[in-house]
Amino acid sequence: MSPTGAAGAGLDIVEVTTKAQLNTFIEVPWRVYRDDATWTPPLKFERRGLFDRKKNPYFEHAEAAYWVAYKNGEAVGRISAQVDQMAQTHQGAGTGHFGSIEAIDDPDVFSALFDTAETWLRDRGMTRVLGPFTLSINEETGLLVDGFEHPPRILMSHARPYYLDQILRLGFEQAQEMWAYDLDVTKEFPDNVQKILTRARALEKLTLRKFDKKKFKDELYTVIGIFNDAWSDNWGFIPMTAKEIDKMGDDLKPFVAEEGCMIAYWDGEPTAFMLTIPDINQAVADLDGRVFPLGWVKLLSRLILGTPTRCRVPLMGVKKEHQSGLAGASMAMLLIETIRANTVKTTGYKRAELSWILESNPSMHKILKLIGCEHYKTYRVYEKAL
Repeated sequence: MSPTGAAGAGLDIVEVTTKAQLNTFIEVPWRVYRDDATWTPPLKFERRGLFDRKKNPYFEHAEAAYWVAYKNGEAVGRISAQVDQMAQTHQGAGTGHFGSIEAIDDPDVFSALFDTAETWLRDRGMTRVLGPFTLSINEETGLLVDGFEHPPRILMSHARPYYLDQILRLGFEQAQEMWAYDLDVTKEFPDNVQKILTRARALEKLTLRKFDKKKFKDELYTVIGIFNDAWSDNWGFIPMTAKEIDKMGDDLKPFVAEEGCMIAYWDGEPTAFMLTIPDINQAVADLDGRVFPLGWVKLLSRLILGTPTRCRVPLMGVKKEHQSGLAGASMAMLLIETIRANTVKTTGYKRAELSWILESNPSMHKILKLIGCEHYKTYRVYEKAL
């Protein structure tokens, strides 16, 4: 059947309304990246759960629409548009989002996709569009603009270099920049950092403890409580709801090791944390997005046998009252070093990505550079008046 919804000669933009169309939407990246050896195919069942309005608690406070671009009958692009009621409070009234942008290098395809998404947002009273977010700022955020030669880590996006020019051509401007850092976790930290760590270990008020996986959801609520306080003044921040925290717990628990997740206490109060997860992308890269019939067996065996040599730190935070003082820096440094040492002993990790860090967070950049991290990828969020 030929798609409908004319956008120009030979080009059609079709809204996703059926399961079959959603499958096509999910599979567009396979067309775009088919000659990009760096791209890692996501697990299709996970993507279906993300975009499913009945399964993802994001949709309890947001609505979204998805479209696929067809050129001469072939799916060659996609985009989503989102209106998040929590964004109206935390990012400004009238702020809509776009995301999931993937397309071939064709200006007509990009123009038609964005025109469609922007019209949908205007029809819902939005006066500004911000993105890309897939689907929220607490999931995959930003457009990769530097570091294309490195494969994406778990829960981080990939892109083609031409995406940037195509988006700028449509009138978007940079709203925020995020950095991803790479760290060789097999190396000891330099002497000047070791001195800081020695002083941190001597602080009587500062203690660390590992996650207790038997109380995983309770631990996660403690962590998110710190996160919501630590990040509340940051650009674009939107707090996670209880159901979103529960879903995150269900998704992450199978992959989280106690030695890779720690909470720091200051004078007996939970004040900072760091969460590390294995880079699942490394374990699924050759599964082509499928876990059936043998994909699950391969994935689980690889994780059990310690195949991933990379990990990622997706969440880390220090409560605001300590962020600018010695206590905050001491907690951050000690968390990083303790988890680094633990994971080197118990896993096959050799490298860690710490991401993403707002460009406007100088204290965190200073800490990461001090311990030997390398800024190796850059992501940006763009905005446009509607």
